[in-house]
Amino acid sequence: MQSDQATDVPRGLAGVVVTDTALGDVRGQEGFYHYRQYSAVELAKSRAFEDVWHLMCHGALPDAAGRAEFTARTAALRRLPDDVKAVLPAVARSCGASGPLAGLRTALTLHGASAGLQPLYDTDPERRRGDALALCAAVPTLLTALYRLGQGLEPVEPREDLPYAANYLYMLIGSVPEPRRARAIERYLISTVDHGFNASTFTARVIASTGADLAACLTGAVGALSGPLHGGAPSRALDTLDAIGTVDRIEPWIRERVLAGERIMGFGHPVYRTEDPRSRMLREIAQEFGGPLVDFAVQVEARVEAVLAELKPGRELHTNVEFYAGVVMELCGLPRAMFTPTFAAARAVGWSAHILEQAADSKIIRPAARYAGPPPPQPVPAG
Repeated sequence: MQSDQATDVPRGLAGVVVTDTALGDVRGQEGFYHYRQYSAVELAKSRAFEDVWHLMCHGALPDAAGRAEFTARTAALRRLPDDVKAVLPAVARSCGASGPLAGLRTALTLHGASAGLQPLYDTDPERRRGDALALCAAVPTLLTALYRLGQGLEPVEPREDLPYAANYLYMLIGSVPEPRRARAIERYLISTVDHGFNASTFTARVIASTGADLAACLTGAVGALSGPLHGGAPSRALDTLDAIGTVDRIEPWIRERVLAGERIMGFGHPVYRTEDPRSRMLREIAQEFGGPLVDFAVQVEARVEAVLAELKPGRELHTNVEFYAGVVMELCGLPRAMFTPTFAAARAVGWSAHILEQAADSKIIRPAARYAGPPPPQPVPAG
């Protein structure tokens, strides 16, 4: 039996429309996705990260004056409160091998408490937007500090004179990055700001629907992102390249794992039925750098897709964003432990936009489940 008025839906809510959104969409049959009314890939190719952040938060791309104001405003929010900085060494130690993404969950909670964040239910739209900007601006600072502390290094204070992506790399590696590396990471960050109602975005919106504060919503989203079936794949995709090693091993290595029923990280996507447009763009960025790693990745992509087409006909399995994301981040000097955290630094902007949109709807998200246990009521055994 089911609850009154319950409706059966596909497993995992695949294809189920749960709300309206003005933030963007993914059109999997076409290999296209957009932020508001603009192609996300075109935005990544032609605009700055701050422009896209402004678009998601305020609903429009800024003009030159608006960009300067927004960039200055968000840059001023990068520094952490002293009470949060004081506990980060302990957070980093407690995370151990789990790394910065695990630490971010604790750090976001601390930052929200330090800022005195109020429940979304009790705040007006302007206060919510300000809270969202402050948390998103702090995420890169938290992540890089946690990583460096975990490596026995001192955190690097943010610089307000550097753009978002360049400042992120600066705080991570301790020196101002080469412009082409900063721009490559900026294009990657823009391309991963949002991507429809994925697991972490939906998690953020579910929590927002309860009226909880923004830090709680972002913390839940980070938890969802940490799963290897969601955001945890860029380093795993690069590990695949390492495991294959040489061109002559590509086909036997892939065949063995596909026939064993194993998943090939970096290939396939639950929505796209054609090439992932993010993968196409990141391949182009990687090829701008060139070198043995890029050449090998291109060869692996071609052979894996051929083997998958043979062994899994009709499935249309292509590289997804994680495959070349790992290559690009490796070329730009990011440690693999920071691949998924870097994804989170971008996606926090998309999450916050969804949280703000959800906060405008007072209806709590509360689906039903089908009970599949022993038929009730059963007699309670004597103790």
